[in-house]
Amino acid sequence: MPALLPIRLGVNIDHVATVRNARGGRHPDPLRVAEIAIAAGADGITAHLREDRRHIVDDDIARLKARIAKPLNLEMAATAEMVGIAKKVRPHAACIVPERRAERTTEGGLDVAGQRESLRAAVGELSACGIRVSLFIAAEPAQIEAARAIAAPVIEIHTGAWCDAVAAGNVTAAAAEFDRIVRGAALAKSSGLEVHAGHGLDFATAETIAALPEIVELNIGHFLIGAAIFDGLGAAVRSMRLAMDRGRAKAGAAGAAGAAR
Repeated sequence: MPALLPIRLGVNIDHVATVRNARGGRHPDPLRVAEIAIAAGADGITAHLREDRRHIVDDDIARLKARIAKPLNLEMAATAEMVGIAKKVRPHAACIVPERRAERTTEGGLDVAGQRESLRAAVGELSACGIRVSLFIAAEPAQIEAARAIAAPVIEIHTGAWCDAVAAGNVTAAAAEFDRIVRGAALAKSSGLEVHAGHGLDFATAETIAALPEIVELNIGHFLIGAAIFDGLGAAVRSMRLAMDRGRAKAGAAGAAGAAR
């Protein structure tokens, strides 16, 4: 069987902007953080431009697009305002996520099955501009099928429930959630979708999920920014890169063993 490609790491820099906005001004600068992450091995940068601009702001997106040397992934709600901004900025990718103003962070997957027509229009507009569109969804067959039906080329599986169960030491729930991710990733891949994953991942869970051959990209933010407080961002990104590579190596070894049988 062909060798697995290395899994990509997208670093989400939202919460650097959260710290900056707590005091105002330009420090710490998300652009500088993006440059450090890329130098340490990130394959791309993710930034969520929320409707209330609670962390990343429009100028951050413009500067990131103009100056970073790796792809920019714009997380966004499927609103006319955000679609218009994406069409103007032309990031490499746009990940459509659900958004509620009261939430601290994105709390669940997008209901593609219940919003097919509005999402179909957003996916079509963005794709027509050459933007790679992904939909942030739970690993549920109905949502995966809906994503395929509206011609989204990529899904990003919401890993939050699994990571929460792992962190709580709930072995039964963690196993059930991971099985759902495994089955969802396989279904999406067999349906012709590119599969990414993210939300709540740390070194251990990233290593585990990187062993799934269907998943080609992980997007990780909050944990890395927290780890950077203790170890520095470059070291945190390098450690994450190593954890993901270890997981990928396990997948390659398992595949080689299966082919040899």
